Amino acid sequence: MVTDLVLAFAAGLVIATVTAPVGVSGAVFMLPIQLTVLDVANPSVTPTNLLYNVIAGPGALLRYRRSGLLAGPLTRLLLAGTVPGMIAGAVVRVVLLPGPDAFRVVAGLILLMLGLWLVWRTTSQRRMHRPLTSPALVALALGVGVVGGVYGIGGGSILSPILVGSGMTVAVVAPAALASTFVTSIIGACTFAVLALFAHGPITPNWPIGIACGLGGLAGGYLGARLQPFLPERALRLLLGSLAISIGGSYLLQSAL
Repeated sequence: MVTDLVLAFAAGLVIATVTAPVGVSGAVFMLPIQLTVLDVANPSVTPTNLLYNVIAGPGALLRYRRSGLLAGPLTRLLLAGTVPGMIAGAVVRVVLLPGPDAFRVVAGLILLMLGLWLVWRTTSQRRMHRPLTSPALVALALGVGVVGGVYGIGGGSILSPILVGSGMTVAVVAPAALASTFVTSIIGACTFAVLALFAHGPITPNWPIGIACGLGGLAGGYLGARLQPFLPERALRLLLGSLAISIGGSYLLQSAL
């Protein structure tokens, strides 16, 4: 058990350090580690991953707040969609889709396509001429919130490549996406706690693993957010696209095995 906790902390630290600069909490990487390495039961892996987000989130958010990048209209628009979407997704996860296989395929395809699209747009220097409208942003966040609620990822890993690919800078997107992930993860964790009172099976978090992962992510998120100003925009875009491709590919590979 001690070895699992050390591995969980180390995984959270490394993953959050790499992903925080581009507005991704790292929960999409944590989920397969929790399933395959740390043997977290399914579907309790989803609220365990949300617990990671809740504990890890303040690290990066504190750093972004100090740099003045956190507050803004984009954060409010994303929250308006992701919060109700997260609640709906948690219900769908427990009632309709308790197994992980279908989600690995869906999430893998979405992230793979997003990553390839973002890398192509970055290397070809193409940009959208018309930014997303406020209603479009809320609708996008709502859909991502549902996916995040089902899969326990908060949604930043999907929102960030879409928003950056639409022409927004990583410096604007990253704090808003992480803030959305943090708040929706709290809502999602609370929703799962309520559903646990009525549903059968292991749907409560694995508290020791979730806390250990989260503490590692707390330190890694602060470090990653601190590093962001020193990284060029193009490199951050390519990093985000590469992360999405690698996550999507790993999920599809897992589903095929």
